[in-house]
Amino acid sequence: MNDVISNNELSDWQVAGLRYYGYGFFLKKKFGGRVQKVSIDGGFTCPNVDGTVAIGGCTFCDNRSFSPSRRIPKTAIGDQIDVGIENLKRRYRCKKFIAYFQPATNTYGAIDRLRSLYFEALSDPRIVGMAIGTRTDCVPDEVLDLLEEVAGRTYLSVEYGMQTVHNRSLEWMNRGHDHEATVDAIERSRNRGFEVCVHIMLGLPGESYEDMMATAEEVARLKVDAVKIHNLYAVKKTPLGDQVERGEIELLQRDEYIPTLVDFLERIPTTNVVERISGEAPPEYLVGPDWCLDKSAIRLALDAELLKRDSFQGKRWQLGYVADSCPGS
Repeated sequence: MNDVISNNELSDWQVAGLRYYGYGFFLKKKFGGRVQKVSIDGGFTCPNVDGTVAIGGCTFCDNRSFSPSRRIPKTAIGDQIDVGIENLKRRYRCKKFIAYFQPATNTYGAIDRLRSLYFEALSDPRIVGMAIGTRTDCVPDEVLDLLEEVAGRTYLSVEYGMQTVHNRSLEWMNRGHDHEATVDAIERSRNRGFEVCVHIMLGLPGESYEDMMATAEEVARLKVDAVKIHNLYAVKKTPLGDQVERGEIELLQRDEYIPTLVDFLERIPTTNVVERISGEAPPEYLVGPDWCLDKSAIRLALDAELLKRDSFQGKRWQLGYVADSCPGS
């Protein structure tokens, strides 16, 4: 890695011998040890489900497949935290937790209700931070003011479902907003004390390699704090799942996804925390691709591809490269 930048310009994760700025490294540095997310269901819906901007939700969406908190009977916030922490402690040695308002659109509600839910979660002393998943068309200024207030009390990450830079793809997925709404939300979120994370999907129908690299370059231009990168996967009882089962849409295979993922990582800044490198659903919900269930194999394949190329996150971004090459170049 030192053939591109000198040692005194290396990011701390590069000094540690890593090739991308992983979420685990970020959390350990910030909190001094392991931190796990506790999924919380605030009982929210979405404006493209309730008919405000569309009906039926996003073409890929079944919240039960995305969030463990939506696969159990909904209870009070405090009870969800207790159960979630108990379950996490069976798997991890961990004493610190982030309250993750995960399923549906978690800023889509009255301010008083949002305030009550957020601060109820923060009242648990085991909670050291909060993450809130939402849509970019659901953060009016009064909501951003509340999020800024939360950020004044704890670490806060606001996760926006950007998905892609291409409006035709957003229309295909029945998103109910355009990319301009994402740009607007991110601009209005700046300098409010919370981190901005964007979700990105690779392998959307009709998107070429060049289209996906254009999304990477837009992530870099927007100067967000973090990114969650997902391969497109299909779950049962969704429009996308039905299309995949009928053979109308083909999903990326791992040997296609990994080189594309590396090319994406090369184009985003070294300061972007990479919170996810793939997406998956529980086996009982998943239509495909099956390879996304093996997260360890995905991490190993990513590490191997980065090592083979002698590459790292931000390499092309630092050199000012644009998306002018083929996958794996």
